[in-house]
Amino acid sequence: MLTPFETKLLGVMMMVIMLGMGASLTFRDFLIAFKKPKGILVGLLCQYGIMPFLGYMIAVLLGLPPALAVGVILMGCMPGGTTSNIFTYFSKGVLALSIMMTTVSTLVAVAMVPWLISFYSGLAGVTGEFAVPASNVAQVLLVLLVPTIIGMVLRKVNANVGATIELLGSMLGVFVILFLVVSWIPRNYQLLLSSHWTVFFASVALGLIGMLLGYGLSRLLKQDSNRSRTISLETGIQNGPLAVLIVTLTFTGEMQQQVLLIPVLYSLFIVLTSSAVTVWFRAISTREALARDAAKVVVA
Repeated sequence: MLTPFETKLLGVMMMVIMLGMGASLTFRDFLIAFKKPKGILVGLLCQYGIMPFLGYMIAVLLGLPPALAVGVILMGCMPGGTTSNIFTYFSKGVLALSIMMTTVSTLVAVAMVPWLISFYSGLAGVTGEFAVPASNVAQVLLVLLVPTIIGMVLRKVNANVGATIELLGSMLGVFVILFLVVSWIPRNYQLLLSSHWTVFFASVALGLIGMLLGYGLSRLLKQDSNRSRTISLETGIQNGPLAVLIVTLTFTGEMQQQVLLIPVLYSLFIVLTSSAVTVWFRAISTREALARDAAKVVVA
């Protein structure tokens, strides 16, 4: 489990991450996005339609015990994280769409996430001491909305300050994942060594299958290949640090350690799998760009 100091540090870092996410946006971005909202709506459908159901199905099909089941369901119900924006950038995806999806999914999370966690946890039979109170989740999300709004205001007041905070928030998203790995895994390596293969499978499968289904549904709903790849990354890359923060504020002792297992492992593996997927997506984007350039030359 995380120490009280690490929990407080994680909370502060999450505030900075949300500040950076807010600083990446202007109020005008929302007006533009809502004039052509289809991509964002498809993203929300993937985020809150596919991922929570996928987390539930993984928990049920693998027969995970309550502590692990609530961990994977919680992870599936999280909004997108700022880490997806970094991978979208390097994959040559539609960065503006990725940022808007992250922001909108986080805003919608205040209403959707507590309900989804409660619904799927109950459906999976996770009750009693392992149930995550909806009020806990809502309070955390409401608190994190404050720095998001402050970030947007700072961006409006001073674009240069906003850009600096945006960069800091994005980089801190990756740092938080490294922080979790460095601080939690060495202390719990015995738990990892004794964990069943299903724990590792669930931690990897949630992100990878989420990306696959996100891409498939996006193409089915008439999004072009590049936007579909962007939505794919945004779908599979959940806000792992947020899930960890909710767990640490909800559970204590041995129970906290057990519930944290999948969110922490997910946060580790999603960086590795997303890096591989990003290299693949980048190669596809480059090939498509070359094909378009070649077509222009032929027409000319």
